[in-house]
Amino acid sequence: MGSDSLEGLDVYPVEVPMRLRFRRVDRREAVLIHGPAGWGEFSPFPEYPPEVTSRWLASALEAACVGLPEPIRDRIPVNLTVPAVDPETARQMVASSDSDTVKVKVAEPGQDHAQDMARLEAVRDALGSTGSIRIDANAVWEVDEAIRRIDDMERFGLQYVEQPVATIEEMRRLRKAVEVPLAADELIRRLPDPLEVVEQEAADVIVLKVQPLGGARRTLEIAARAGLPAVISSALETSIGLAAGLAAAAALPELELACGLGTASLLERDVVGDPLLAVSGELVVRRPEPDPNLLEECRPEPDTSDRMLRRLREAAELLA
Repeated sequence: MGSDSLEGLDVYPVEVPMRLRFRRVDRREAVLIHGPAGWGEFSPFPEYPPEVTSRWLASALEAACVGLPEPIRDRIPVNLTVPAVDPETARQMVASSDSDTVKVKVAEPGQDHAQDMARLEAVRDALGSTGSIRIDANAVWEVDEAIRRIDDMERFGLQYVEQPVATIEEMRRLRKAVEVPLAADELIRRLPDPLEVVEQEAADVIVLKVQPLGGARRTLEIAARAGLPAVISSALETSIGLAAGLAAAAALPELELACGLGTASLLERDVVGDPLLAVSGELVVRRPEPDPNLLEECRPEPDTSDRMLRRLREAAELLA
């Protein structure tokens, strides 16, 4: 592969279709890496440069070469994730799930506030009065708009709002203006020092994703130093990548909130015969391995495979 960090490892590009379009992608690309400690996953989103993807590779290499942290619990509560779908689809997704926590995507480009409200109303109706709803705006609102939106959406009983605005200063201002707790996601993984969010009192909850942060152990270190409730969340991986997030969640000293690791259900197919799918709103802590037949079936076209391996090499050169 052109880098010492990948020497002696087996790599397998895969491409899996999504059930629904999510984060503006309808197919998920990943390079699976097999090493002495098992399997890792490298699946950065297409727009990310090598300066970012190198952390995703560090996570994959940790899983493949070092191994994952030892668990202190064997089950992890997870939320159902509802993309920016129409109300009836949202209702059906919640009704067919047995999770009592639902994360709803809002502020999707091309959609308006009325569509978000209709989706939330459908989710609350299907979930009932006792379930928890959290929303994710992916940092697209300005502060004044966020105040209006959150005040309006608060009627649905929000557990927290994930990354409603883009910057620490905006998060601080918004946090003083609304009663709903705020969770930091993008800020945690994009800042040179993730703990600046905590030091600036810009969030009530931190959302931690293992691949973007560089591995399960670094994720646990950030959680320990932050001292805030942590939600371990997925980066829309196959079950191979999800296993690293699951291991981090299982190793947290305290787990107050449901994690965002129930995303294998968003994939049309997976690379393992026994995907990490929630039962009764929980994931059993385990580490599945790829099925050789599924690896072959999910192999991308040669041009796509070459592009994915080129991105892997670019990340490896920076990491080295």
